[in-house]
Amino acid sequence: MNLQLHIDDDIAQGLYANFAVVNHTPTEFMLDFVFMQPQQPRGKVLSRVITSPVHAKRFMLALTENMKKYERQFGEVKLPKAKPTEPVLH
Repeated sequence: MNLQLHIDDDIAQGLYANFAVVNHTPTEFMLDFVFMQPQQPRGKVLSRVITSPVHAKRFMLALTENMKKYERQFGEVKLPKAKPTEPVLH
């Protein structure tokens, strides 16, 4: 299959998110992509993606596979230990 995607110019610019919140219901997963300013207790949600559990699992598998490829090429990505006041993603 030859997949063709259209992307608007403003979306193609992308957004930088350094934090994510993931929630779910029995039928949906909600992914909030957030920018957190250093030393600030509040962040701004830049984008919310709502998807089905099937697509969320496909996304997780795609991220896992791409992280493996990235680490083979560039080395292991090590997670820093969070300070008690910093959010920890689960």
